[in-house]
Amino acid sequence: MKIENTQVQMRKGILEYCVLKIISRGEVYASDMLEELTSAKIMVVEGTLYPLLTRLRKAGLVEYKWVESKSGPPRKYYTITTVGEDFAKTLDATWKQLVASTKKISSQAS
Repeated sequence: MKIENTQVQMRKGILEYCVLKIISRGEVYASDMLEELTSAKIMVVEGTLYPLLTRLRKAGLVEYKWVESKSGPPRKYYTITTVGEDFAKTLDATWKQLVASTKKISSQAS
């Protein structure tokens, strides 16, 4: 078993949460999300991000609007919906519980 595969799966597991947290801070362009996720070492590629954004939009958690660009085609800017905010709050609680549980388990002496 390769450690890299497990690491990738761990990151994928928190990707939706991270994307919602980024969008919850305000209107954001997908490439800016990609840059932030990459710099945080979540290591996502466009082929992963765009389908996720589509799923979040279809679920009513995010929405987007087209904004004209001075240097190219219009851009999609994403915002979180009220339903998305509630969803993200629930994920916040889940994340805090997972962190606490993981710390408890990992701190146990062998």
